[in-house]
Amino acid sequence: MSDSIPGATQGATQGTTPLTIVIVGHVDHGKSTLVGRLIHDTGSMPDGKLEAIKAMSEKRGMPFEWAFLLDAFQAERDQGITIDTTQIQFKTAKRPYLIIDAPGHKEFLKNMITGAAAASAALLVIDAVDGVQEQSRRHGYLLHLLGIRQVAVVVNKMDMAGYGEARFRAVEGEIRRYLGSIGVTPSHVVPVSAREGDNIVDRSAAMPWYQGPTVTQALDLCAMPPEAVELPLRLPVQDVYKFDQRRIIAGRIESGTLKVGDTLLFSPSNKTARVASIEAWGAGAPVRQIEAGKSVGITLDEQIFVERGQIVSHVDSAPFESNVFRARIFWLGHAPLARGKQYKMKLATGEFPVEVQQVETVIDVADLAAGQTSQVERNGVAEIVLRSRSVLAVDEFTGNPRTGRFVLVESYDIVGGGIISMQGYPDQRAQRTVVSTNIHEVESRVSMEDRWLKNHHKSGVIWLTGLSGAGKTTLALALEHELHRRGYQVYVLDGDNIRHGLSADLGFSPDDRAENIRRVGEVSKLFAQAGTIVVTAFISPYRADRDHVREIAGDLFHEIHVKADVATCESRDPKGLYKKARAGQIKDFTGISAPYEEPEAAELVIDTSTQSIDQSIALLLDYVGARFTIDTKQAAKG
Repeated sequence: MSDSIPGATQGATQGTTPLTIVIVGHVDHGKSTLVGRLIHDTGSMPDGKLEAIKAMSEKRGMPFEWAFLLDAFQAERDQGITIDTTQIQFKTAKRPYLIIDAPGHKEFLKNMITGAAAASAALLVIDAVDGVQEQSRRHGYLLHLLGIRQVAVVVNKMDMAGYGEARFRAVEGEIRRYLGSIGVTPSHVVPVSAREGDNIVDRSAAMPWYQGPTVTQALDLCAMPPEAVELPLRLPVQDVYKFDQRRIIAGRIESGTLKVGDTLLFSPSNKTARVASIEAWGAGAPVRQIEAGKSVGITLDEQIFVERGQIVSHVDSAPFESNVFRARIFWLGHAPLARGKQYKMKLATGEFPVEVQQVETVIDVADLAAGQTSQVERNGVAEIVLRSRSVLAVDEFTGNPRTGRFVLVESYDIVGGGIISMQGYPDQRAQRTVVSTNIHEVESRVSMEDRWLKNHHKSGVIWLTGLSGAGKTTLALALEHELHRRGYQVYVLDGDNIRHGLSADLGFSPDDRAENIRRVGEVSKLFAQAGTIVVTAFISPYRADRDHVREIAGDLFHEIHVKADVATCESRDPKGLYKKARAGQIKDFTGISAPYEEPEAAELVIDTSTQSIDQSIALLLDYVGARFTIDTKQAAKG
């Protein structure tokens, strides 16, 4: 084995904890043969195993195959396919490995999903002659769906392709382009011949043009997943007990370390307190520190309300808070999962009602075909959006698997399991946290009602929301012009103008978008309290952000949905943004790579894909006339 690859260590095995890997790929691309070679060439095969398999093959009149080292079932040898996930260990000079050989045949893909879900890294096997097949792409997508980010590609059967560099580069380019399109960057793409042992453990003399790592070296370069104790503190509250005048908060530490004196944050209530003591039954001495995997009882230095399901963390490493998030699920229910259906979500020790807001992509495990549909059938895998009635404390699965997974329950039966992703959605904690202290609101001596009487109309916030290109700014400016002509006090707040000043320090990440909308909401409220009709033109893609502005402005808030589908907006593309987003030049672009959540109960909906500007303005003027007119005579009598 070459010593030129960093991380591919020689000598005695360094680690004792195995790295779990899954091997996936199109049927007949040589996965089992690769595994057999890995076991044999690393010296991990039990004594006599190879001879026994060769003898069995000779007895049955079958040519010896390296795959027989792995295919443990009689049916598999007869049929020549792997029908179940098989776990087997091997080791390199760096550490031991646990291989999950997952079947690629379409009849056994459920087993593949089960196996892949437990892996920390993956090998995707592609036949050099056949190239990237549709199932190869689907397996790559499935790895993305399961949150596996450490992926090495093995281009097998290079002997059948004449060990040609040109053929390898063609296959390498194709798979890199595809994996890149779904957000997966392969660590290495290795040309091998599993049958001949080329580039498995030892470098191949038949491919001198390849200077990258062998398969085992590529695996040795994969990072071990962090131990539970290395992750941020997560203590889901199991229960609260009263004992000897003490209130003991009990639960199991899922990750991290907890010490006496630590300041703890309880999410989603956002209350804090310090650990006064760690209660350990039967301990001979006071416990000062306890780690992940242990059940614990703690007392606090002050009495705060704590209940089952809350997540305990340190203040500087808190979980996300959100009432909406993406989920990648495996569906087990007899009835299909469908948009609008409600389920009970069990997350750590908590149980919460959730609704399926959207079904984004469905993978049929019968053949791994991807499709757009509004429901997920039994044994389907899907990417969906879930919305809860209240704000939850959640972790992304990729950040903390122990608190980033959940199950869905319907009528006391578990009907699905999934992992959490916050991709495209902001952390709502910042919107719910007040940092300023010793601040007191100052009330004007001129009431808002007096300003209305002077202006001869009510004030408020007309909040235009919709996709880029829907026509929000066009309508806002036209409405402002017409209302001003009619004598109204009116002003437009537009997204581009705000970002030149008030929000010049913000980008377009989900968190920055949320903060931008919060700032605009606060400014709009002040304008409206000063007697002005404020017309805003902001995409404001998140329902939670718009609801937050509604809380800020109260009855002054009027949500207007300027509706147009993505295709219509993209055909207009007044600023050329959709073209840039499609080219990957703009990240988190609403409607393309980031979500837009339509209002559920807007005060007015204007469909600009079917209505002209004049028709739309007429609707807005009618709305203003109905909602902002005051009876000055009646007001004077009052």
